[in-house]
Amino acid sequence: MKRVKINPKWTNFLRNATIGEKLSFLVMGSAHLHNRQFVKGLLYIVTQVFFVYWFITRGIPAMIGLVTLGTETQGWKFDEELGINVKVAGDNSMLFLIYGIATLVLLGIFFVIYIRNIKEAQELYFKRVHQEHIPNIKEELASLLNEKFHVTLMGFPILGILIFTVIPLFYMILLAFTNFDHNHLPPKSLFDWVGISNFGSILNGRISNTFFPVFTWTLIWAFFATVTSFFFGVLLAIWINSKNIKGKKVYRTLFVLTMAVPQFISLLIMQNMFHASGPINAYLMNLHLISAPIPFLTDAVMAKIFVILINMWVGIPATMLVSTGIIINLPTEQLEAATIDGASKFQIFRYITFPQILFVMAPSLIQQFIGNINNFNVIYLLTGGGPLNSDFYGAGETDLLVTWLYKLTVEVADYNLASVIGIIIFVLSAVVSLIAYNKVNAYQRQGG
Repeated sequence: MKRVKINPKWTNFLRNATIGEKLSFLVMGSAHLHNRQFVKGLLYIVTQVFFVYWFITRGIPAMIGLVTLGTETQGWKFDEELGINVKVAGDNSMLFLIYGIATLVLLGIFFVIYIRNIKEAQELYFKRVHQEHIPNIKEELASLLNEKFHVTLMGFPILGILIFTVIPLFYMILLAFTNFDHNHLPPKSLFDWVGISNFGSILNGRISNTFFPVFTWTLIWAFFATVTSFFFGVLLAIWINSKNIKGKKVYRTLFVLTMAVPQFISLLIMQNMFHASGPINAYLMNLHLISAPIPFLTDAVMAKIFVILINMWVGIPATMLVSTGIIINLPTEQLEAATIDGASKFQIFRYITFPQILFVMAPSLIQQFIGNINNFNVIYLLTGGGPLNSDFYGAGETDLLVTWLYKLTVEVADYNLASVIGIIIFVLSAVVSLIAYNKVNAYQRQGG
């Protein structure tokens, strides 16, 4: 068997340290007290005492609750003294899950503090052996504003990430392994652990006939929404910056104004314009061009086409601005040389202008693609995910995974299935990002 190598410094510490320094493995802060760092040592001891007390009184019950998710259901119980049935509150599985996750996070924080205590004990031992200066509490506090100022700056953001990101994220992930749905809503009912059965229901079960069409449409939507906004944005930028066009600043300003209007206002206006009783249908009927309203946003195929077209109104101006900056900074010598050599405008665009724009904007395109996978506003404000499909579970023809997740949460109350969809969206976004960024030339050159 291969022997595990132990760091010589740790071996020296374990052999030659004093009892007070070795005791830091059991009693946090004992090494600090031994080396006259009384304030820091007392803080470590107080932290350990409070943690042990909390873990015994609250932590262990929370861990048990995380495993069981509650045992007492809400209901009515006969009270012998009153002679009537009284309502019993019962356990709340949702709170048990949250408290359990918070307990695990606090255990992790305490473990980090404990490891830091051991490392500081070793550092104090070597400073004592080599007769180096051991800083007092004032000097250590001063260092937090000087050489360790980055630790001070990162302290509050990390705490905020733990509270507002890590705990909710773990809560969402763990919900995917429970049966927390409309039939098991706390506090009236308890929910329990069901393993990976929810993933089976979505990928190869009763929900699969909804998941795969929605998943396919999400990818189709993300691709065309990204490509159309990029391609036509580039063409618009080239047209505005061509030599024969006058009033370039006016055109740029007009298109930038579309970005100044909040996106949801533009989408709601579009939704009203293309409504069955909206002004476009009304105008066409008044001209006797149509006899019945055109189902722009209520027909399955037409709705998918029009949400992509309307999204271009929102996405093209941003691409136009970025492309304009790239075109203005293109080397004029290269363009002039290509013109002298007899290259046409199309050839210049194909072999010089477009490749350089694509090279610069490739990382942004990947970001836009991931953003369109999670583009809630466009779909929900234009069609609400409709039109309805009776074969789908809680989803419509134009629903994306993210809007379906919203409906499963707010309308259907199937939080377990919504959590599974959330995990799938995350995995999809992460995989696409990793593969695409590794293939992008801009990132490969930067890494080189």
